[in-house]
Amino acid sequence: MNAAAANHLVVWHERRRVGQLQRDDSGRMAFAYDPEWRARGGFAISHSMPLSQAEFSAASGLAHRWFANLLPEEAVRQRLVRDLKLPDTDFDLLRAIGGECAGALSILPTDREPTRKPAYEPLDAPALERLALRRGSINFNAPESSRPRLSLAGAQDKCPVRIDDGQFLMPQGEAPSSHILKFELPDYRHVPAYETFLSRLARAVDLPAVDIELRRCGECVFAVIERYDRQYSRHQTIKRLHQEDFCQALGYAHRNKYQEHDGPDFAQCCALVRAASAEPAIDLTQLLRWQIFNVLAGNSDGHAKNLALLHQPEGGVRLAPFYDLVCTRAIDRIDQRLALDVGGERVPGLIQARHWEMMARDCGVQPRFLRRLVNEMTTTLTEALRPTREEFEAIYGPYPALQRVEAVVKKQCQRVPFFGK
Repeated sequence: MNAAAANHLVVWHERRRVGQLQRDDSGRMAFAYDPEWRARGGFAISHSMPLSQAEFSAASGLAHRWFANLLPEEAVRQRLVRDLKLPDTDFDLLRAIGGECAGALSILPTDREPTRKPAYEPLDAPALERLALRRGSINFNAPESSRPRLSLAGAQDKCPVRIDDGQFLMPQGEAPSSHILKFELPDYRHVPAYETFLSRLARAVDLPAVDIELRRCGECVFAVIERYDRQYSRHQTIKRLHQEDFCQALGYAHRNKYQEHDGPDFAQCCALVRAASAEPAIDLTQLLRWQIFNVLAGNSDGHAKNLALLHQPEGGVRLAPFYDLVCTRAIDRIDQRLALDVGGERVPGLIQARHWEMMARDCGVQPRFLRRLVNEMTTTLTEALRPTREEFEAIYGPYPALQRVEAVVKKQCQRVPFFGK
């Protein structure tokens, strides 16, 4: 590989060149839109990187932060670096695993183009169980064609797959996936069940949450999540839909996803929805309800990377369905303070009426409107809790650990101030 190719990557959307990533001597990345992409109806890949600006320099850091946000984090990243024997740089990781990311873009070396005919390897029950036992990590004793890709952002063990008529398939190369598998963690074995339950609870109170189910394969339990950024088209081919999380849209690095780590606050998230959504009134209301749900349902890990903007197939940008909904307050050894505060308060049990009213003012909504949303969520969540658990256990069998989740939700719904009319 010559020096020029070693420091360049091509960004594709389907089979069109979107632009080019270039690494400078310090390892920082710059991005430039392809002139034809700009001239012939291409879309801006980010709210923070409009088409009106053709290039985004390495010195600004904006492009580097946006593309680095596509990569796995923490222990998952370190395992990838170790197993793939890569330099621990964002650019080298994107070169290795950027073919199938969140959203619609594929990032490939300069000598490759997107595959015309995506290929998949069937996963039978034993292979699926081995994958679950490894929590999606690469098995270097297996043929290269059957190794899973690990290009999804986040710190939790996960793996993209395609599911057709109940058959699990492993995408090859940059072939698009349709679902994400999330696995049990050694110290947090109930996380897949908690996420499945809380997502079902969110849907029960009319929050647009991802479609998720719990699966068991041998001794392994994992969550199967349908990707909202994928759509089946004619002939059962998968179309990628573009999306970006709120850190990307606001220009923040993944290390700043938490408000306490100099990340976005909730008012900034609301302002982004107002500026970017094709239906800002609807999406702002749902965003407010998401934050209220997090407080009441014990999801203290609702940070900026757990929110996204989704480009609709028919055009326009909307708030994406909610994902990564877990009752973290039911799990020991996890920070129980809110990732995004409510009127300056991050301890859920200390939130009072004045904090909700301050949040309303910060977000530019009428306090009376927010009070109504809090009242409605408290009532509907309390009513939905028991039926949702009964439905969950009718499908998956008894799950005693859900008692911890129920206790958290009941206690917080009792604590929240009820606003008079």
